[in-house]
Amino acid sequence: MSGKARASAVQGPTAPDPLAAGPLPAALIADVRALISKLDRDQRLWLGGYLAGLESRTASIPVAAAAVTEPARPLVTVLYGSQTGNSERLAKHLADRLAERGIRFTLLDMLQCTKAQLQEAETLLILVSTHGDGDPPERAVPLSELLAGRKAPRLDRVRYSVLALGDTSYEKFCEAGRQFDARLQALGAERLFPRAECDVDFDAAAEQWMDGVLGKIEQSLGPAPLRIHAEPASDRRISASVSNAYTRKNPFSAPVLANQRLTAHGSSKDVRHIELSLEGSNIHYEPGDSLGIVPRNRAEDVDALLERLAFSAQSTVQAEPQTTTTLRQALLERFEIGTITRPFLKRYAEATGSAELARFAAAADEEFARYARGRQLIDLVAEHSPTGLDPAGFARLLPPLAPRLYSIASSQRAAPDEAHLTVSIVQYESFGRARLGVVSGGLAELTSDDAEVPVYLHRNPAFRLPDPHTPIIMIGPGTGVAPFRAFLSERAACGAAGENWLFFGDRSFEWDFLYQSEWLELRKRGLLTRMDVAFSRDQSEKVYVQHRMLERGAEIWSWLEDGAYVYVCGDAQHMAPDVHRALLQLIAAHGARSEDAAAEYLLQLQQERRYQRDVY
Repeated sequence: MSGKARASAVQGPTAPDPLAAGPLPAALIADVRALISKLDRDQRLWLGGYLAGLESRTASIPVAAAAVTEPARPLVTVLYGSQTGNSERLAKHLADRLAERGIRFTLLDMLQCTKAQLQEAETLLILVSTHGDGDPPERAVPLSELLAGRKAPRLDRVRYSVLALGDTSYEKFCEAGRQFDARLQALGAERLFPRAECDVDFDAAAEQWMDGVLGKIEQSLGPAPLRIHAEPASDRRISASVSNAYTRKNPFSAPVLANQRLTAHGSSKDVRHIELSLEGSNIHYEPGDSLGIVPRNRAEDVDALLERLAFSAQSTVQAEPQTTTTLRQALLERFEIGTITRPFLKRYAEATGSAELARFAAAADEEFARYARGRQLIDLVAEHSPTGLDPAGFARLLPPLAPRLYSIASSQRAAPDEAHLTVSIVQYESFGRARLGVVSGGLAELTSDDAEVPVYLHRNPAFRLPDPHTPIIMIGPGTGVAPFRAFLSERAACGAAGENWLFFGDRSFEWDFLYQSEWLELRKRGLLTRMDVAFSRDQSEKVYVQHRMLERGAEIWSWLEDGAYVYVCGDAQHMAPDVHRALLQLIAAHGARSEDAAAEYLLQLQQERRYQRDVY
């Protein structure tokens, strides 16, 4: 018997509608239902926490909200600045732990945080990642600028602590977290607990920081905690555990279903469409999410490096805290042996006593980039042997091998138990050796029927489709088009009525038009309302997506005024800033606004999540 038939066969009184039974007038009930229908589970939970936070600021507590009369405990404000979702995930986990202890809290994206909220906070917990060259995530930039500017508030009554996420392969490791820490202290805030700095493998360090912070908060609050009425935090963990059962340390082995080249053989690039089976994994993703692929260095590259080293491949080294393994196994699975970064070069120069390497490590950006371009660890070892180091000391210098994230290019509604990826294969020659990307090179070689890829789900709640009736503008050159294939597949599967406009760019129409036949089919069906393309090398003057946007500026402005959402995916260094500037220009030109007013308009779109970016 189907669920519907079973329900209709059961006779009995109808359960009361909780909204109708509450204090809301009929007109407001309709509005609340309409809003709730547009929100996913995480958004509904956040809204519940936000409303509870507002209530916690009032002088009295309604009986319906709490069945106790103890004085309200100090408000804890949890602020997160996230680029790929890691800080947000950790912030929500911290909110769970606060809720378990009955501690009132407000959970806020930094872009939503106001000056007044900073001043009202008693305990401020900051979780922020570092993006690019030591920069805060884009949704954290306005708050960072406020704290650094002349309008920064005094925070003498605020206690705080910072959890900083970063990557030690970058020179300005955890720089955004360090800057927030320094500014809060300069503005008079009292450090509740020391700043924690996390590398790419951050879970254990983040948990230790949370333990310390929560201990300090509970110590200051004393006994008899105030219990607020809220959805049990355990429910949130249970729902999350279904999608996060597989992690970087415990990935799912996904069989390869297809590995198809998208670019023509005349192209200078090799871009693949790869289909993976998720059958049996219980992984449930949404359009906008990514798959993390656990990397493994190629055995031939590791063995070639070991031939250059005067160490036994079976030497014992520490791969992670309290875990030892052989040097060869660690080089295969734990350590980066490719790109030479400035922090690593500094460590290596100091350990080997090389004045030449120390000079390059301290050189200006352009000179260092020239030295590091194409050079890998094996080349460095060939030129400067790690004399005086033992295997364990050598291993301690190496940066961790970080997972690679790829935007999912499919919808689970349209392709159940599958995840599709769009992967550009990294391959080049340098110093007399052929080089392959650690993950992309491995994916390119997966052609056998029994090939598998170790994967886990990486959620990206900051890159989500709106309701099915809202128009969207998608800007994704190159492999940045991957999530938009997922967006359109999802909208097709659910019969969405909202209009869809895609801007795509690449090098050549003839060789690099990724998914061309699919876009044409979607245009015929009317799902893809508009598509504008820019092929940079098909004419003497290079044309990019931002040029097409400026040409269509009046129409884009009209879509924005009609409520359209704007999505950007792809290169963070050049494309994303160029697209941002193009948006500012067309808003100023066609919206009759000054530069400052156009910037305010675009910031408002960000705050409303109508301007979302997934850039890397």
